[in-house]
Amino acid sequence: MVGGRRERHLILFGIAAFFGGGLLLWLLYELRGVLLIIYISLLLAMGMNPAVRWIEHRRIGKQGRRLPRWTAVLVLYLTIAGGVALVFSVIVPPVAAQMKALGQHMPEYLDKAQNFLISRGWVSADSTWQDLFNTQQGSGIAAGVFGAVKGVLGAITMTILTTLVLPYYLLVDAKSLEQRLLRLVPQEYRERIARLTDNVALKVGAWLNGQLFLCLVIGTAVSIMLWALGVPFYYVLGLVAGLGEAVPVLGPIISAIPAVLVAGTVSINKAIMVALLFWGIQSLENNFLVPRVMQRQVGLRTVTVLVALLCGSTLFGFFGALLAVPTAAILHVVIEEYFESPEEPKNS
Repeated sequence: MVGGRRERHLILFGIAAFFGGGLLLWLLYELRGVLLIIYISLLLAMGMNPAVRWIEHRRIGKQGRRLPRWTAVLVLYLTIAGGVALVFSVIVPPVAAQMKALGQHMPEYLDKAQNFLISRGWVSADSTWQDLFNTQQGSGIAAGVFGAVKGVLGAITMTILTTLVLPYYLLVDAKSLEQRLLRLVPQEYRERIARLTDNVALKVGAWLNGQLFLCLVIGTAVSIMLWALGVPFYYVLGLVAGLGEAVPVLGPIISAIPAVLVAGTVSINKAIMVALLFWGIQSLENNFLVPRVMQRQVGLRTVTVLVALLCGSTLFGFFGALLAVPTAAILHVVIEEYFESPEEPKNS
């Protein structure tokens, strides 16, 4: 009787574990967007935590008082906002002027594009852009495009707000969150876990600094090269390239499209030269710049960075590529801590 009861309990436990595991997987799948935002917020918070600690430990005034945690976080946010405002104050006037000129020349560019399509026989010589959007099919296409753009902008806005607000509160409550986490760990492991979290924060901060450096280098290089080639609106196109650098794999490709199109309004040869330029920059970036910068900043070997980018983009697409390097850095810290501290904890 006892054996039969134990078997029934095991069967019931197996059934409950099966359905409970299925329910957990379903919840994780349904909440994948929220979990992704939380993970990105954690990475940003860990990346900014060393800077917050440095500000927090500065002494001010005659009495040498330290800033409260929330004040240190606020000072960091204000410093970042001030830096962004300073950069924009330098680049916005020429960018605005070039965007205004681009808008004024847009009808001319559209006419050139239309003549190119007509010369290839892809559209009728009697068709105009207005005719295309006046048709029912064109209206449907336009509505679909505008709807997609609206949805993307809404998602980007929500993501930016979330990844700015969540890191702030994560940074403010970092100490209490770390203490609560350590309470869940046995006493003999707490020092090791604390050291592990500190090392992870340093690595993620180094990755964030390296990513900002890459955006600055690529944006500046593209602007200078487009200016040297005589391509108009090089400020705008360089800014787009710099921002696109923050998006692995797809970002540089997407940022190359407007540059090639604008160069095509000058001549086909210019468009080919710009396409080759972006191809060269992309090759240099993927095979030399990104691996070397990340190796220097994060401490990952070149082959590790390349494999992480390949695995991340293959498994999870865009977001996998975006988060591949910091995730690899975190795993590297965990594995290094495990193998370099193999001694068993001493029982008290």
